[in-house]
Amino acid sequence: MLEKLEAIYNRWLDIEKQINDPEVMADMKRYIKLNKDYKDLMPIVDAYKEYDNILGNLESSKEVLYNEKDEELREMAKEEINTLLERKEALEEDLKILLLPKDPQDAKNAILEIRAGTGGDEASIFAGDLYRMYMKYCETKNWKIEVVEVAEGTVGGYKEVILNVMGDNVYGQLKYESGVHRVQRVPKTEAQGRIHTSAASVVVLPEADEVDVDLKQSDIKKETFCSSGPGGQSVNTTYSAVRLTHIPTGIVVSMQDEKSQIKNLEKAMRILRSRIYEVEYQKHLDEIASKRKTMVSTGDRSAKIRTYNYPQGRITDHRINVSNYNLPAFMDGDIQAMIDQLQVAENAERLKAEV
Repeated sequence: MLEKLEAIYNRWLDIEKQINDPEVMADMKRYIKLNKDYKDLMPIVDAYKEYDNILGNLESSKEVLYNEKDEELREMAKEEINTLLERKEALEEDLKILLLPKDPQDAKNAILEIRAGTGGDEASIFAGDLYRMYMKYCETKNWKIEVVEVAEGTVGGYKEVILNVMGDNVYGQLKYESGVHRVQRVPKTEAQGRIHTSAASVVVLPEADEVDVDLKQSDIKKETFCSSGPGGQSVNTTYSAVRLTHIPTGIVVSMQDEKSQIKNLEKAMRILRSRIYEVEYQKHLDEIASKRKTMVSTGDRSAKIRTYNYPQGRITDHRINVSNYNLPAFMDGDIQAMIDQLQVAENAERLKAEV
């Protein structure tokens, strides 16, 4: 591990030297990439410096213990060694996780799709609750949200919501939310006070860059039509809505959120690119999911990942069998602790796979 850490430290020093080079600074694209690499390596470098310092202090304390005749100094050296060994062991565990290969998708923006599932109107209301929960969570992360498409429910909530979420490490955090979310509560529409079970599905995709997917215009069938509102009435007399069909895969994307055809086309292309990219990326996720239970969320989107039990005020994540008993705060966007626990579980699985 030390050799790997030294190599990373030397790479970090080299990057530091490069970003201070006027020639590199003149090349903005290269400068931005080097700055990102520098920032990404910083946690490992900081941990390595502390680890190296601990090793040096251990050697010094051992010398005192073996060579010093003063019993009081020897006792102090023993205490110092015990403290340093504890910290060394903890730091080694941290470094093992820091040295695990990162999924390059984690740093990407994400497309978040929420859809009402079984449960009729109550499922739409629950999809609306999830939408609000993620909006609140994204606010705490200072992420930018762009509403791509919305289909409202008949008595409230949403049948479908598609969001584009932009910021630092968005996909790396939100990917754990993919799967079926189940709610158990008395619906507003229930006169008898009986508890119903409804569901909504969440899909999180890494937003594909143009370099990720080579989209040929000859493979895309473009159609334009008038935007329509609830009940089928026309809300726009111009042909601003866009429908794109990717002929090789059969993937269809429709967009009518904007009044401008150009803006609808841009949004549709972004979603189409991500869905085509998803087909290949899904193969990678399926392979991971077969090895690690914590990634069932992204490997199998039909899997029930979480239950929101309102009578008991409890949220249970079934992948790691962890429950949270502060449902109001959770639904208000306080979901980071659950995501952190999922990351810890996933890292533990990855470490096992490395052995």
